[in-house]
Amino acid sequence: MKVFFAEVSYENKVKLPRKLIGKLPKNIALFTTAQYLSQLYSWKKQLEKAKKHVILLETKHTETPGQILGCNTEEFIADFDAFLFVGDGVFHPQALILKNNKEVFTYNPSTKIDSKLTKEDVETIRKKVIGAKTKFLSSTEIGVIVTTKPGQTKLEKALELKKRFPDKNFYFLIANNINPSEFENFPFIEMFVNTACERIAYDDQSKFRKPVLNLEDID
Repeated sequence: MKVFFAEVSYENKVKLPRKLIGKLPKNIALFTTAQYLSQLYSWKKQLEKAKKHVILLETKHTETPGQILGCNTEEFIADFDAFLFVGDGVFHPQALILKNNKEVFTYNPSTKIDSKLTKEDVETIRKKVIGAKTKFLSSTEIGVIVTTKPGQTKLEKALELKKRFPDKNFYFLIANNINPSEFENFPFIEMFVNTACERIAYDDQSKFRKPVLNLEDID
């Protein structure tokens, strides 16, 4: 089945509130989602007019600096004090804070509400990662989740686990859509390593009967 993705832009003009700008530190990394990209540079100019230094970072899965996807859970090495995310919900700003020890200021253009995420807001997820790491080290029978979705397939990296950990048995479970209930068919598996979207291991831990650890979190 062929899938066609079409970007849709938010048509209403969005202006950042003065109150929000006043809360921001001097150096900001600005991010938004696809539907607001057409207004990204207008916000950058608005912030710079207010004497803020703004940078637009490019993630591993996007081609446009300043765009964020929910799976962009990566560490950013750059000189800035905090993130500013303009968009809906907390799913995307959570991706920014998971691997960065910086605050994330948010502004929702629909509700016109601003808020802030800190390290404490994802502390539960961090603790689950630590627990899954411990389980990985003590386990022998490990299931490796691999997706066939374009842009998320990491089969080659998954297969490298056999060389890195020769004392463990790896079972590669390949599917297009990841359904946690399906993995109950493998009761001998002690825990899972996820090589698909990283948010599966972070947000869907409760849907699995056994610990799940992202491939990137093994090191």
